[in-house]
Amino acid sequence: MRQIAILGSTGSIGTQTLEIVRANQDLKVVSLAAGSNIIKLEEQIREFKPEIVCVFHKKAAEDLKIAVADMNVKIVSGMEGLIEAAVYPKAELVVTAFVGMIGIRPTLMAIQAGKDIALANKETLVTAGHLVMQAAKDYGVKILPVDSEHSAIFQSLNGENPKEIDKILLTASGGPFRGLTREQMKSVRVEDALKHPNWTMGQKITIDSSTMVNKGLEVIEAKWLFDTKLSDIQVVVQPQSLIHSMVQFKDGGIIAQLGTPDMKLPIQYALYYPNRRYLAGERVDFAKIGQITFENPDLENFRGLALAYRAAELGGSMPTVFNVANERAVALFLQKKIHYLDIIDMIEYCMGEHQTVENPTIEQILEIESATYELISSRW
Repeated sequence: MRQIAILGSTGSIGTQTLEIVRANQDLKVVSLAAGSNIIKLEEQIREFKPEIVCVFHKKAAEDLKIAVADMNVKIVSGMEGLIEAAVYPKAELVVTAFVGMIGIRPTLMAIQAGKDIALANKETLVTAGHLVMQAAKDYGVKILPVDSEHSAIFQSLNGENPKEIDKILLTASGGPFRGLTREQMKSVRVEDALKHPNWTMGQKITIDSSTMVNKGLEVIEAKWLFDTKLSDIQVVVQPQSLIHSMVQFKDGGIIAQLGTPDMKLPIQYALYYPNRRYLAGERVDFAKIGQITFENPDLENFRGLALAYRAAELGGSMPTVFNVANERAVALFLQKKIHYLDIIDMIEYCMGEHQTVENPTIEQILEIESATYELISSRW
């Protein structure tokens, strides 16, 4: 029986993780955490019977405590509660599926508590990769990527010598606006940007995929996860989303991981690594597909990817500014307070105003987060 904690249990990755738990008798959820969705959390508590549950918002936690008073479960709240849920002694593996920088502290604390991490929180590595990967090394824990692309790279490296990597080929679908110019994207509405052609994901990551900022975040993640130079990470647009990523080696050989666009595959792979389990679902039928096509990314009209490379090259605290500005811009766009193209303009402006801090501490990272929010508020 493998006992797990899920941080972000009511979101897209969290609910799909619980689907896998539901289908396997040897997985036990001992800890859950979410932001404020206590209706879904109550359902999860009654079905999966965790021993501790964190609701980040205190008032929601108080309401949940009343709702599940008949259950043997400890309800906690705030950052302290989130960390308590992350380091819960019985948990062997922590699935970090929160969206945003809220996931950094709990992830680091879980690592220090000796937990393996199934990482689905991009911001953790984008903003604090230098701290997280060093901590994982120091405490001897595994960082198991849940992103489909990073899981594909991880799987492609199985049995291979990482020192023999020539290039990582990070694939992208191109999103719903592939082939459009900035002029054509001026009138993009929220509803348009939320229609991803292949994947079903949460709102923020779906918007990020449409701007290709998501791919930029993944480039930064890949740099830390696989200890690779930026110049050795190449983004390739593969519109069918069947090749999830590839690794090219020094001898010219390429190993790729393919599959249907289903996030449950990389989630389950992380939960059971190094073993594989049966997973119900559609299988790839190459005869029906007919062809798999490739394109170079359009860095002129999708400048978010180019800005991500720039942020990663500058290093230090700049990826934090890139991430925070995007996070806030996407939130404003979803609220219909800014236009679609303003997202990238906001990121570029914030990066231009920032003085890079080398090797920032957690405290500095969070201070830069606050300062970037203030900068945005003063202008938009």
